[in-house]
Amino acid sequence: MQRLVQGVAALVFAGTVVAIGAGAARAQDDYPNHAVRWLVGYPPGGSTDICARLIGQYLSEHLHQQFAVENKPGAGNNLATEMAAHAPPDGYTLYLVNPANAINATLYKNLNFNFIRDMSPVAGFIRVPNVMEVNPSVPAKTVAEFIDYAKANPGKVNMASSGIGTSVHLSGALFMMMTGVNMVHVPYRGAGPALTDMLADQVQVMFDNLPSSIGHIQAGRLRALAVTTTTRSKALPDVPTVADTVPGYEASAWFGVAVPRGTPRPIIDKLNKAVNEALADPAVQAKLAELGGTLIPGTPEDFGKVIVSETEKWAKVVKATGATAE
Repeated sequence: MQRLVQGVAALVFAGTVVAIGAGAARAQDDYPNHAVRWLVGYPPGGSTDICARLIGQYLSEHLHQQFAVENKPGAGNNLATEMAAHAPPDGYTLYLVNPANAINATLYKNLNFNFIRDMSPVAGFIRVPNVMEVNPSVPAKTVAEFIDYAKANPGKVNMASSGIGTSVHLSGALFMMMTGVNMVHVPYRGAGPALTDMLADQVQVMFDNLPSSIGHIQAGRLRALAVTTTTRSKALPDVPTVADTVPGYEASAWFGVAVPRGTPRPIIDKLNKAVNEALADPAVQAKLAELGGTLIPGTPEDFGKVIVSETEKWAKVVKATGATAE
């Protein structure tokens, strides 16, 4: 009798495992069967929005459901992040990962989520330099000239950013820390509004993500002084690096996609495969090349390592600069 009970239990367990496996397979095969929302923590026009819409268009075309970008700016990117972290883990809410997610882990002390704990990485897209740019009214033509100009006008140079805690903000904070320059930080609710005031000469300098500024630079509406990576950008080959003048300086922005923790692995794998196929598509590659970045394809685990590494890096910068959002 005992053996009979054990045998029945084993069959039930095996059937459960098969059912779970079949369910997981169906989840992958059927996904997506309706529209997917893609949360972006900034207004339209910035680098995060550009990347989401470019990759989202490819996913819509190849997975045959709409991947609809929803711009949810606010609270230094934390509004959209919290919405994503608390969304059902069913694959129908995606989140555009950006440097603020690494920075905010230290910059904010009372978040209602833990990004690394509450979100699962899916895939990386691209790593791009930030670009130190000024309104043409600023007389400085080089980083060295800008440092001299800012030191001669302490507290009178306004530095725009796409929000507190963004890589744009912390790139400028790092520059101030390493050069002794004093600038007034003016945070906006995204790169789009910040660029509007940059072009109107309401603010004088910005360490913007290259994709959202490159058109204005190429048109002569803004002047690029340097890129923030340790090597020059292929998109702006004549523009030097900040490190050429400020040894040891380095900052960059990176973007990818994540889903709420608990999302079935088959769905994550299907999304990862589709994103990597997008990054291998010549048309997508050509558009991303215009943004001046380097592709970062790979597994969910590869992108997870980027998130952890960047979180540790920016924690040191936040603590060293004394930057705070609260």
